Amino acid sequence: MDIIAIYSNKGGVGKTAAAVNLAYEASRSGMAVLLCDMDSQGAASYYFRVRPKKKFSDKKFLQGDINDFIRGTDFDGLDLLPALFSFRHLDLRLDKMEKRKNGSVFDTVFKTIAGEYDLVILDCPPNPTLLTEHIVRTADILVTPVIPTTLSILALQQLLKLTVELKIGHRKIKAFFSMVERRKNLHSATIEQYKKYPVFMKTEIPFLAEVEKMGINRQPVGAAARNSASALAYERLWQEIWQRS
Repeated sequence: MDIIAIYSNKGGVGKTAAAVNLAYEASRSGMAVLLCDMDSQGAASYYFRVRPKKKFSDKKFLQGDINDFIRGTDFDGLDLLPALFSFRHLDLRLDKMEKRKNGSVFDTVFKTIAGEYDLVILDCPPNPTLLTEHIVRTADILVTPVIPTTLSILALQQLLKLTVELKIGHRKIKAFFSMVERRKNLHSATIEQYKKYPVFMKTEIPFLAEVEKMGINRQPVGAAARNSASALAYERLWQEIWQRS
């Protein structure tokens, strides 16, 4: 079972849209996929019209007690572990668990489902915290959306520095340009400057209405507008990520 984390320490870069659409495209390719909504705001859960069960908690999540709380979606091969508002306390619980167990605890969370899914995709909160460090260590692939602007490039550079500090290296990071508007000179110039670096994938996700309408349609772009430019871009992005994994 592979784990892909969709992460950026900058908000508003299309992270949840990428998580939802990549999970959908992976399931369309025939994989059994679990999308884990780890952001306490629960945007991915909202897109799939799924609410968490009342007995679920951040404590149970970190203990790996997740099987009974996984929910199905409207799409074959794609399940969802919904987020809780209490996930905002995950860092505090992780800190206590590390002190008590004297080591990493995040690797154990998904052990109980290892034989049920081919792929787990994590929609991560945009915060450079202890939770982020556990995610970076655990994920097989770190997919990070980058808007072609200065601050978003800075966020990518900070993530690269974090992997060095954690002695992981850059190889697991797959960056892509998100919310691209080629008519903007800054976007075009930034892409031309940075696309040569191996951390970047070739596929770009355009800034189009279909992605914004996900909040209205409450489903992946590929389900609402299969032949749209946005849907086809996410399909290409998934194929490139998997080929380069």
